[in-house]
Amino acid sequence: MSDVTIYHNPACSTSRNTLALLREHGVQPQVVEYLKTPPARDELQRLVAQMGIPVRGLLRNKEAVYGELGLDDPKWTDDQLVDFMLQHPILIQRPIVATTQGVRLGRPPEAVLEILPGTSGQRT
Repeated sequence: MSDVTIYHNPACSTSRNTLALLREHGVQPQVVEYLKTPPARDELQRLVAQMGIPVRGLLRNKEAVYGELGLDDPKWTDDQLVDFMLQHPILIQRPIVATTQGVRLGRPPEAVLEILPGTSGQRT
């Protein structure tokens, strides 16, 4: 099992580029197609916490469902926003890369380099 996991959407060019970058650095990550297999609630909350971002920072606000649900309204609690992401995984920003060194959103893809085991953030 890999020490690196990427929550991936193969239809997303940024996600594909991040996966390619990992492989260029010799990393064969565990690939989780989160639209098919969304993370469990506790896993999603752990990822957000380890990224050190607010729950809203993980929402894809350009998705139609974001507007349809009125998710820009500040009335929604973090727990409710997590519920929406679990019900509609397309709302989860991608890609998320988790390693033993931390968790990063691959936007831009190079952001994940600093958490690759054994690289200390250095490009090879």
